[in-house]
This record gives sequence, structure tokens and C-alpha cells, in this order.
Amino acid sequence: MNITAQQKAERFVSVLRHCQLLGLKVLQADETRLQMRLPYSKDIIGNPMMGIIHGGALTTLMDTACGTACFVAVEGMELCPTLDLRVDYMKASEPGLDLVAYASVTRITNNVIFTECQVKQEADNTLVAKCNATFMRIGAEMTPPDFRNVIESGDASIYMGIEPLVKVNGKASMNTGGES
Repeated sequence: MNITAQQKAERFVSVLRHCQLLGLKVLQADETRLQMRLPYSKDIIGNPMMGIIHGGALTTLMDTACGTACFVAVEGMELCPTLDLRVDYMKASEPGLDLVAYASVTRITNNVIFTECQVKQEADNTLVAKCNATFMRIGAEMTPPDFRNVIESGDASIYMGIEPLVKVNGKASMNTGGES
């Protein structure tokens, strides 16, 4: 397989349904670092009075960014489940601002991959949260062949067995082919 780190990251994220629902987008990826955007949305607000993004959405962003960085960093198609994720929330994000995760792989061993991540407001680079996370190496042979084919082909619909998400009235929904 001859794809770039950026393509590998984008194709990995395309298979993760929560990434589609949250609108996560890989901005940049190389062999040890990754940037991923979480667009601001009223659907992920944790405090409706303040318009602040929920901590669960931030944690998901960091876990996904670090996990994607791991997937890109290792040779082949090795899935690496999260072992541990320690989060520090530094400051509430400002309403209306997209967030960007800056994840990096700091160490790879035979059994564990170590990562760190910072989430900043895209508009002004203010640090919102940071984490350290570890991921378990399970070996490329444990990756399902269908998943491997998705990464190689770039077509996630084959693996997921569903239609891609479409926007209906500004909200993500499944394209069921029926009447709306």
C-alpha cells in the first residue's frame, strides 16, 4: 500500500461513525503528529446558558486525535485501543469557536504507544485542554481484513454497510433513500 500519512489518517477517521457525527476533520498528519478540528456545534454544547462545548466532546476529540496518530505512526494497519487517557481541562472554550487538537506520538514500544495532545481554540490558540494517553498494540494480524481494505481503497461505505451521512436542515443524518 502506498498512501501518505495524511491519507491514512483521513481514511481511518472516515470509518469512525462518531467522527462523522461530530464533524471531526484531519487537518494535517505525518508519521508522529496530527492536527484534528472539532467544529463548534450547538449539538455538543454542555452548558446551554454559556454555549460551552461539553467535556465529553473534548475528550472524544483528544482520544480520537491520539488514536489516529497511533494508527498513522505504526507500520501497516494496526489498530491500537485506548489503555489510559488522562485529561486536564484548562479553560472553558468560548462559544462559537472551533477547536483543534494537536496530538503527537512520544514513544512506541512493542506493547504500548504513548501520546500527548493539546486542544486549542482555532481562532486565538488559547489552550482549552490537554491529555496524555496510552494505546495498546494488538498486532496488525488482529485488524479485520475488511477494515484494512477500507484504508487501502478509501471507501468507508463498504466497511460500514451504510450510506454516508448527509446534511438535512443543517443536521447530520443517514441517507436512507426514503422520503425526508
